Amino acid sequence: MTRHCRKLCQYLVMLMLALSAVGGQAFAASDSKPYDDRLMRLSEILGAIHYLRELCGANEGQYWRDRMHDLMNAEGSTALRRAKLTRAFNQGYRSYSRTYNTCSPSAQTAITRFLSEGSELSDGMLKAFPN
Repeated sequence: MTRHCRKLCQYLVMLMLALSAVGGQAFAASDSKPYDDRLMRLSEILGAIHYLRELCGANEGQYWRDRMHDLMNAEGSTALRRAKLTRAFNQGYRSYSRTYNTCSPSAQTAITRFLSEGSELSDGMLKAFPN
């Protein structure tokens, strides 16, 4: 696993812990959270990475889908919220499955960019919403 993948995974784990604490306390009465736009974008990125890494032969199996599942367990407090997260993940997956049929240099660049953006989003949410 590349350094970017490990970094994103570390941020995801810390983010899930932080958001589960924030989500369970401050926003229990509401289904929406102040970081939802960023969380939906992160879900979309995970879907895109899941597709592209497999396309490019990373042999990670369901690794990125499992990270999305972990995120849903931490953040999917209602059926509507889980559906929104799932929709964002699937949108990322489908968008790139329509764009790329083979692992090209462009697909590799997209992976690198998504890993970087995902790390930045996770890190930013951790800083904005510490537990």
